Amino acid sequence: MQYSPESLEAFLQAVETGSFSAAARKLKKSQSTVSTAIANLEADLGIVLFDRSSRQPELTPQGHHVLPYVQSILAASERLDEVSVRLAGNVEPRLSFVLSDVWQTSHHESILKRFSERFPEIEFECLIAEDEDVIDLIQSGRAHVGVLRVQERYPMDVTVARLQVGAQMSIYIHRQHALAALKTVEMETLHTFRQLCLKTYKDPSRNSGGGPFWSSPSLLMLLEMAEQGFGWGILPRWLVEQFGHDVLQELTVPGWPQLIDVDVMWSNKAPPGAAGRWIIDQLRAQRA
Repeated sequence: MQYSPESLEAFLQAVETGSFSAAARKLKKSQSTVSTAIANLEADLGIVLFDRSSRQPELTPQGHHVLPYVQSILAASERLDEVSVRLAGNVEPRLSFVLSDVWQTSHHESILKRFSERFPEIEFECLIAEDEDVIDLIQSGRAHVGVLRVQERYPMDVTVARLQVGAQMSIYIHRQHALAALKTVEMETLHTFRQLCLKTYKDPSRNSGGGPFWSSPSLLMLLEMAEQGFGWGILPRWLVEQFGHDVLQELTVPGWPQLIDVDVMWSNKAPPGAAGRWIIDQLRAQRA
């Protein structure tokens, strides 16, 4: 039996978003269209996937059992789309690449040089964003390929792959700040001073840790705030070394510095063409 891709996608989005109405908004369709698609899938399978007796639909035991199979079917379809792009060799006329400032520029400079030689006619755009903002740009189609620090969870309409090169993050403060004179600083002490913390456009409510804080969606802006003595911040080591003007001091804090993992991301609804796939392959092959 063949199942409608639209029905499978409606089912997955309803599971992820928690309601048929939210799934409809995500898919840019009417709620009745999503409800009908899920009902058709239930009719094809001969089972009930959602308990609709409460305010929000909940997966039935049969629905929980079916879920991983639906995920596998759609994942196989996405892989087939990627293979077709590779085999066809269709080069997109424009590519937008969004990356986080946690990612050291030297990691992609050589890739971009080879990219310019391999795809000389393509229009290329590079954006800077962090965390949820990277995801939002990929989901909206504003960017085609993204690099960001690993997130706890990702939406189902994007594909991610772990890169072999991570990023070193440490805690910095201006050399003339009182904390800079201490040999070791506990996190409890740090939180009594102003923190310069990252808050994305997508999630401006992120908790800074409980103490006083200033925030920005840009790590480079946080670096500039730290240089002006406004507080302490968690910053990429490479960013401080390259742009810190030698006025910041790395604090000795238990558990720091930390090595964080980095992912490359792209949409599985509108996957990148040959040029985007080439960049993804180069990023994944890169070693420290």
